Amino acid sequence: MKLIIATRKSQLALWQSEHIKECLLKNHPHLDIILEGFKTKGDILLDSPLAKIGGKGLFTKELEESMLRGQAHLAVHSLKDVPSFFPEGLTLAAISKREETNDAFLSEYYKDLKALPLGAKVGTTSLRRKMQLLILRPDLNIISLRGNINSRLEKLKAKEFDAIILALAGIKRLNLDKQIKFVKAFELDEMIPAASQGALGIESIDNNQILDLLHCINNENAFIETYIERDFIKTLEGGCQVPIGINAKIIEEKIEIRAIVGLPDASKILKEKIIISKQDYKNAGKTLAKEMIKNGARDILKEAESMI
Repeated sequence: MKLIIATRKSQLALWQSEHIKECLLKNHPHLDIILEGFKTKGDILLDSPLAKIGGKGLFTKELEESMLRGQAHLAVHSLKDVPSFFPEGLTLAAISKREETNDAFLSEYYKDLKALPLGAKVGTTSLRRKMQLLILRPDLNIISLRGNINSRLEKLKAKEFDAIILALAGIKRLNLDKQIKFVKAFELDEMIPAASQGALGIESIDNNQILDLLHCINNENAFIETYIERDFIKTLEGGCQVPIGINAKIIEEKIEIRAIVGLPDASKILKEKIIISKQDYKNAGKTLAKEMIKNGARDILKEAESMI
């Protein structure tokens, strides 16, 4: 049987698709799996912050359309780029084992955030990261940084930035930590990651034969953690256009959940940390979001939208 994976053409997207291809072949060696490359709007429109041009769904739309046209059977996404709702005929078929969820500080000259000089130039397009950086270092000059991982690293090496912030997962997957002098992961209490950061989501056509083939990729812990995080975002009605961090981490039979919402300039912040029993995961994201809504989260996010 032939299986076609729709993929973006960036180095990280290709790595992710190849990784899932290898996982599938281990379990289904009879499959003939082909990667089909597509360019998405998110890859083309590099001059504007994502929040201004429609959010992270720009990285998935063309891949989804290729599946709906019958050109591909599945697509591999960084799950944090995947909106909560899927077009009719498509579904989230599997979530693979999660890589580390933390954000990372990268610099050629300074060992960590504390070592940066006053007013240092730090590159990130994420409003969530900007907000949390300003909590830690209000003096920083946060500058928009778009493009794939390699182009961002080139800008750092070209001295356009004193430091940049990236997801640790992508750096590790491509073994890029050896290319940069200083790479330091943020603690989860310092910078709460985006929902589903570090997880790969496999979106596919809603077809029982395909879904059965993809079942082997599913990882229980990744499913539970991202279920909580995505449910939190859905209940809050927030996307990547506003600064929201949410992270669920399973530790034995407990789950630590950290969440933050606020304004991009960090002038208003709501932050929570709770610990629940693993068996209570189904309502955890929704319950935490409702608690934060009671404390004014929606008003803060509405104000954040007006600042973009």
